[in-house]
Amino acid sequence: MTPADNNQSPEAEDGNEQPFVSHLIELRDRLLRVVLVVVVVFLALTPFANWLFTWLSGPLTAHLPEGSSMVAIDVASPFFTPFKLAMMTAIFISMPYVLYQVWSFIAPGLYLHERNRVVPLLVSSTLLFYLGAAFAYFAVFPLVFGFLTNTAPEGVEVMTDISRYLDFVLTLFFAFGIAFEVPVAVVLLIWTGAVEPKSLRGKRAYVIVGAFVIGMMLTPPDIISQTLLAIPMWLLFEVGVFMGERFAPEKDKDQAADTAYQPMSEAEMDEELDRVEDEEQHTPPG
Repeated sequence: MTPADNNQSPEAEDGNEQPFVSHLIELRDRLLRVVLVVVVVFLALTPFANWLFTWLSGPLTAHLPEGSSMVAIDVASPFFTPFKLAMMTAIFISMPYVLYQVWSFIAPGLYLHERNRVVPLLVSSTLLFYLGAAFAYFAVFPLVFGFLTNTAPEGVEVMTDISRYLDFVLTLFFAFGIAFEVPVAVVLLIWTGAVEPKSLRGKRAYVIVGAFVIGMMLTPPDIISQTLLAIPMWLLFEVGVFMGERFAPEKDKDQAADTAYQPMSEAEMDEELDRVEDEEQHTPPG
């Protein structure tokens, strides 16, 4: 078996491709599994919905003035808001299984060397998303809520609606989770050959400005959360460039040979012509 055979996908090794309908059936089955797992996790979290919201609101309630608390403006908010949080938490917990199902669906169509590269990217992207959400909860929330509650004008009592608070923190969770995917995006760009690490380093100033612009768009209008999002994005960009050098595509051997090609000298050319003439003379006709 040649090295090229080892890089063939299973469908190519079988000599035929699966029908389109079978792909749709497989996709349906995997989606049903994902939905089932999310529902099971959601049902398991339902009894703890109120506790989850109390835990999530901890960074805000710790900075509220003494005697104040959060409020529920809508009639159904005390009931639906914790359940919404339980559903989002179920999706958050089930994300590794979701990514596994996605990977299982696309893996048969990839070459072996592509699979060997995609698996580390999937694992690292999942861990980075969780790391971004944890960074938001433990580092960003205390600073942001401490700043926002202390800037209230005199005579204004801070009483945040629980539904709006949930939407606010979920936005920050996903903003920081996606922002922490910068190294994976950079590695993919370098791996596909779209950019080179040297070119990315030359655009470092634009990346820093872009990080602050993205931080301004994805976070509340305060300098603390914007800076806490922009600086990690820039640092993760540097990590992505460093790691991308290890994933940079190797030059094709033929291309490298062409690059290293040197024309023959006159003596080498005469020797080659004599060799060809000698072979023609000793080759029997017919």
